[in-house]
Amino acid sequence: MRNSFLPFSKPSISEEEIEAVARVLRSGWITTGPKSAEFEETFSRYCGAPGAVALCSATAGMHLLLEALGIGPGDEVITPSMTWVSTVNMIVLRGATPVFADVDRDTLMAGAEQIKPCITERTRLIVPVHFAGAAADMDPIRRLAAEHAVMLAEDAAHAAGTEYKKKKIGAVGTTIFSFHPIKNITTGEGGMFCADDPELLAAIRRLKFHGLGVDAYDRNSQGRSPQAEVLAPGFKYNLTDMAAVLGLGQLARLDDFIARRTALATHYRELLAEVDEIMPLSVPAYEMRHAWHLFIVRLDTDRAGMSRNSFMEELKKRNIGTGIHFLAAHTQKYYRDTLSHVLGTLPNTEWNSARICSLPLFPAMSMEDVEDVVKAIKEVLAK
Repeated sequence: MRNSFLPFSKPSISEEEIEAVARVLRSGWITTGPKSAEFEETFSRYCGAPGAVALCSATAGMHLLLEALGIGPGDEVITPSMTWVSTVNMIVLRGATPVFADVDRDTLMAGAEQIKPCITERTRLIVPVHFAGAAADMDPIRRLAAEHAVMLAEDAAHAAGTEYKKKKIGAVGTTIFSFHPIKNITTGEGGMFCADDPELLAAIRRLKFHGLGVDAYDRNSQGRSPQAEVLAPGFKYNLTDMAAVLGLGQLARLDDFIARRTALATHYRELLAEVDEIMPLSVPAYEMRHAWHLFIVRLDTDRAGMSRNSFMEELKKRNIGTGIHFLAAHTQKYYRDTLSHVLGTLPNTEWNSARICSLPLFPAMSMEDVEDVVKAIKEVLAK
């Protein structure tokens, strides 16, 4: 057994990034300022996005999008239940109705074939989710959305650096990224809203900072005009320069992070090929670059003779950390109570929700760490 605990995830923060944050602290400008503007521009260039707005979280981005589109009571938003519950929370808090698309059993992503039956005359928005670093098959989904004249916004919380058919996620349409500490790059907490619609970008920029007609930082005035007026009620969702400068350093290393994650994931897949009780997610066959944000497996509970939760507990006893991504949103208590009619209608989602487990995966891991995880898995299953 390992002598030290291997966490499920750990951010990779360099001394140079720590010093960059310290320089911002010494500068006297620590809230939204020049580094936030630079982060937006640099991230936009990296993705090939026409424009980007830095935010305090991806959840804030989803809230602002729903607000900007005027989505509310009587409207429906289609998204998978196999996602973090924040998207569903924002839909419900706006008074709209979440409509859940089932997912492919082995990629955990909803495609056009799962989304199409969910569309009604009340559908206002479709939110496909790129999962674990893999890209959803967007071309058929985009055609479906266009055919029904429905807005499309990609949940790319897992997909910084992911590519779909030679274009980075974020280059086309409307996309929301997360920079939470477990993501491929982090700003501590943070998000980025990318879009190719100038009017939507302007609305998001306005709503993120109290509804003011100018941003919190303007390059020409080196600040915000004191005469700035509120054009509509807004929120306080801006990203600080302390967070943005960390994001700049992380973004410069993203491709190296992905290369390391890919090597670790490949080693996992090789070693687990001989473990019948463990089923890693499938890699989609269409052209894409996987960013390997997570390494998710499913436990064959019948063969293993134990539940997923017991399996995770046994790994923890052997100093191996794990996670669950995710318990399906509609199985959470609030949604079980308020959307009880959904239970039993999403077979692939529910089957996976009871069996998924995320194994340790972060750039500072060694190949020996991967081998320790697989060794511990074999020991648990041999009991």
